[in-house]
Amino acid sequence: MLVLSRKKNESIVINNEITIVVVEIRGDKVRLGVEAPKEVPVHRREIYDAIVRACEEDDTEAAQEESK
Repeated sequence: MLVLSRKKNESIVINNEITIVVVEIRGDKVRLGVEAPKEVPVHRREIYDAIVRACEEDDTEAAQEESK
């Protein structure tokens, strides 16, 4: 894992097309802005994990239907 230190209004660039900007720092919370092409999905980790679980459940159900 790469760990970077950034201050408010500083940013990092990923793969020349995704920019992460530190928008605000308040106490123990950091607000980040993400600039990415529309075709690049951007999710909070807990939402991403829920999507993955839902896809796995759909795959499991489809496999069970096929085996009948």
